[in-house]
Order: sequence, then C-alpha cells, then structure tokens
Amino acid sequence: MLLILDVLTTAAVLFVVAIGLLAIFGVLKIINFAHGAWITVGAYCAVVTTHLGLNPWVALPLAFVVGGALGALSELFIIRPLYRRPLDAILATWGLGIVIGQLITLGFGRDVQLTPNLVSGTVNLLGVDYSAYRLVALAAAIVVGVAFAATIEGTRLGLSARAVIMNETLARGLGIDTARVRLLTFMIGAGLAALSGVLLTPLSSVDPNMGVGWLIGAFMLVMVANGSLPALALACLAFGAAQVLISTFVSPILGSIAIAVLAALVLRINPKGFSRA
Repeated sequence: MLLILDVLTTAAVLFVVAIGLLAIFGVLKIINFAHGAWITVGAYCAVVTTHLGLNPWVALPLAFVVGGALGALSELFIIRPLYRRPLDAILATWGLGIVIGQLITLGFGRDVQLTPNLVSGTVNLLGVDYSAYRLVALAAAIVVGVAFAATIEGTRLGLSARAVIMNETLARGLGIDTARVRLLTFMIGAGLAALSGVLLTPLSSVDPNMGVGWLIGAFMLVMVANGSLPALALACLAFGAAQVLISTFVSPILGSIAIAVLAALVLRINPKGFSRA
C-alpha cells in the first residue's frame, strides 16, 4: 500500500509540474525553457507569504497571479516576435530563465529558504500512516487536471485554443484573435508553473536554482505526451512508478534519471510518444 501511494503521489507531483509547460507547448508550439524559473518564482511567493506572516495557503493564488502577470509581460515583449523563429524562441526563454534566476538571487540571496508546510502530520490510510501533504498534492493534481480539461473542452478560450492548434491560419480567418489566445495561454502556463512551485516547497529546498532540476523531467514528460493531456497523465503515472520502484529497490541516483532515460527510449521507439501509443 505504501508503495502504491508513493507512485500515485509522485505521479501527481510530476503532473502538476509539467502541465504548465504542456499548455504552452500545445498551443504555441514552443518549449518554454523559462518554465523552471516560473516554478522558482512560485516557490518564492511562498517565501514572501511566510515573511509577511500570512496564511501559507495565500501563496497558491498569489503565485498563479504573479506567474500569469510575468508570463504576460514575457509573451508580449520577448516571445511574440519569435513565434516564426522557434529556435530563437527556445533560446530566448532559456535566457529569460537565467535572468529571472539572477534577479531572485539579488533579491533573496543564495541561501536556502524555509516555508511552513501547507498541511502537516500523517493520515492513517488502510492501516498505513502516510504524509498528509503528499495526499494533498495528489488532490491538487486532480483538481488542476480537471480544471484544465474543463477549460479546454468547455470554454470559448479552449475552443479558440483548439482551433489555433489545428489550423492557426484558418482560425484567424474565422475571426479568432490568435494573438489574444497565445497571450492567455502563455499566462495560464506560467501561472500553473508558479502554482506548482508553491506545491513543491515542502518537497524541495527553495533556492534560486530549484526550478532547473524539475525542468528536465517536465520537458521529457511533455515530449512524450506530445501535447495531449491524457497522455501526460499516463506518462506521469508510468514514469513516476518507474522512478519510485528504481529508487526503492535499486538506487535513488538511478531513480533520479529514470524519467529522462525512459522518455528517450519511448521517443526512440515511437516518436509520437504516448499520444499515439
């Protein structure tokens, strides 16, 4: 039972970390290498909330708003001129991530920051005492996934985004403001990344480079998902299980690279990843 819970909660954490990157890649067709920086921004929103003496839960909406606002500025002034130059856009987001990391270092220093746990203690589940916070992370992943799916399937923005994904030229001809769709999508993606940063603070040390370690795993998961939300959930579950099993029974060091290695193998066998498996 303990192993099953570890697999589910690890998959949930991976899903929350990667979904913001998936949102941007699915519509904008660029890999946002500033994703790790947005995660870090969210984590430092939790730090600021703590310093101000506010309820730790306030950090969640704060991070989403701050991430979305910074994402809007980035899309307008950095990413928008580069949509037809995807390689330049990737390099620009990589540079943006470095700049954000340096600004955070200037503002908060390089020391590891501590934040209070959103939920402390354990819960007895089927005879097993398990971390209450990891169960909260599992619930958060479900809520975020359902909300994202509902946005894509049941809102005007989602309909417009799907039209842009299928044929942007035709969507523009039908009167859809594709520039607005791109802006809102980037804002949502950055906001979700920052939100995940808050959720990661009890599980990872908070420092100016914390997001970099999560970026690679998120990138590989999104590549395997190939823009599909269900495929992302499946990839997180499969690779999360592999990470937990390898870390538990073989080596934590090998477990830490399991996602990158397995994702590379999947893409070598099937370039479409899990979306066409």
